[in-house]
Amino acid sequence: MTSASPILLWLRRDLRLHDAPALADACASGRPVIPVFIRDALTDGLGAAPKWRLGRGLEVFSHLLEAKDSRLILRSGPPQEALQALAEETGATDVYWTRAYDPASVERDTGVKARLKDAGIGARSFAGALLFEPWEVQTKDGGPYRVYSPFWKAVKGREVAPPCAAPKRIAAPKAWPESERLADWAMGAAMQRGADVLERHVDVGEVAARGRFERFLDETLDSYKADRDAPAADGTSGMSAFLATGEIGPRTLWHGAMRAWHEGNAGAETYLKELVWREFAWHLAWHTPHILERNWREEWDAFPWSEDEDRPEVLAWKQGRTGIPLVDAGMRELQVTGTMHNRVRMIVASYLTKHLMTHWRIGQRWFEEHLVDWDPASNAMGWQWVAGSGPDAAPYFRIFNPETQREKFDPKERYLHRWIGEGQGAPSETALAYYEAIPKSWNLSPGDAYPEPVVSLPDGRARALAAYEERRG
Repeated sequence: MTSASPILLWLRRDLRLHDAPALADACASGRPVIPVFIRDALTDGLGAAPKWRLGRGLEVFSHLLEAKDSRLILRSGPPQEALQALAEETGATDVYWTRAYDPASVERDTGVKARLKDAGIGARSFAGALLFEPWEVQTKDGGPYRVYSPFWKAVKGREVAPPCAAPKRIAAPKAWPESERLADWAMGAAMQRGADVLERHVDVGEVAARGRFERFLDETLDSYKADRDAPAADGTSGMSAFLATGEIGPRTLWHGAMRAWHEGNAGAETYLKELVWREFAWHLAWHTPHILERNWREEWDAFPWSEDEDRPEVLAWKQGRTGIPLVDAGMRELQVTGTMHNRVRMIVASYLTKHLMTHWRIGQRWFEEHLVDWDPASNAMGWQWVAGSGPDAAPYFRIFNPETQREKFDPKERYLHRWIGEGQGAPSETALAYYEAIPKSWNLSPGDAYPEPVVSLPDGRARALAAYEERRG
């Protein structure tokens, strides 16, 4: 213990001990450190699955802190008020946190910093959520990048700080302030019965993240370039949910893959490019924040997408009952696991925005509610890339054909059989779990017949191309 004034470590999406610059700097000071998480309006506004996943992450992280003779303090309310109150209670004279980059968080953090400084409390923000600060990567003209390929070329040779080690100890204050109970927050309440299903498929916490990544480097990375598009294969790193909650840092992933690249690993460069795709999404969200809520390309504002979320075709898409097997398999995987294979995400997004002529915002909101790896920048850019309205987008006339995609990436239909039970004599456990996870109000059961297509692939494609040609004209 030390008599020096404590530091409040305001945690948000950085629930880890390794590669945590704000935590490392606080511990290096030798002063007591009080980790705190504040349930504010942004937390309460999360979708059901990401909010449940964050709650589970907080639960696991609190145990990591306890193993360091520390603890996680929980408070609710506006952060500027909660942090100032905690500072007054504990005698803390500084607040540290890891930067966030979405507009709502930036506005919140700016207000917090001003309020703390007015109260004579130090406020320091740290990098750590991204590899590169968005304002540090610029074109030759000094502006932001708008296309991925030159962005990748600009950053692939840049120095990335090595991940800092976990602190050996976290100095405790003389007395701990009171904490709210995580159970009272009911972070998983909106999941209803679906939470029990997700629990069977979701790994949580820094230890799980680091273990999975090491296995990925040892066993999977070499074949990553070939296997990452096969939805039935375990060919990806599985890091997205851990990144979303900050249970592993991007610098840890970068340096692990970079070492493998230098050693000649065949899949390492492709994996590094995927990490940079996430960086590019946040680069765009910082410089052009409207990408999160509306068409990045304003000329798409007049495109005749339907914004009627109550259409039967949209409900069928949400339920995984479109009659298009690969689309339905992906939507059912989402219900059961809170994730969806990235190749299939593109296919279900294309089917909604093109075959069903539905605005990408409807799909974006559905993912926001159901993805445990929800990331506002990646989600928005992914939807707009497929829809055609975003930067570096696939041309609108590039319409994914779910059947040819299935033939190419799931030729033995292993993925389909994993998630679609209709017509199978002995449906898989995962296919049946879908009926456990979905709302009872959908009134669906394993005995239902598989539906006919709500829109056939040729008809949907023709309608989308006609709308595209009319827009061009």
